[in-house]
Amino acid sequence: MSQLSRPDARTVAVVAALGALALLVTMAVWRRQDLLGVVLALLCVLLTMVAGVAVSAARQGDEPEQADRSGTVGPPELMPYGIDADTLEALDSRDALRAVRDRRRGSNGLSGR
Repeated sequence: MSQLSRPDARTVAVVAALGALALLVTMAVWRRQDLLGVVLALLCVLLTMVAGVAVSAARQGDEPEQADRSGTVGPPELMPYGIDADTLEALDSRDALRAVRDRRRGSNGLSGR
């Protein structure tokens, strides 16, 4: 038995877009307002979503993968801008945020607006 290969994302996008277009034309010609019309509309929306996801997958597959440097850890002298854990902790301090809020409110605790 031979296995079927997975279709390319571009092929899936084209087939889904053509199917959605065919359903849209069918709905416009028939003008049915019963259960069949609702089913055709839902199928049209589903095929449109499949086409959109396939186009997104095709675009993502075309772009070369970039190396993720956020997870790499090296010696402190090679780290960018000399940022260490203490600096990051100081930037995320609740006391610093409270001081900024107090500065914005003014000395009497009310907003200056």
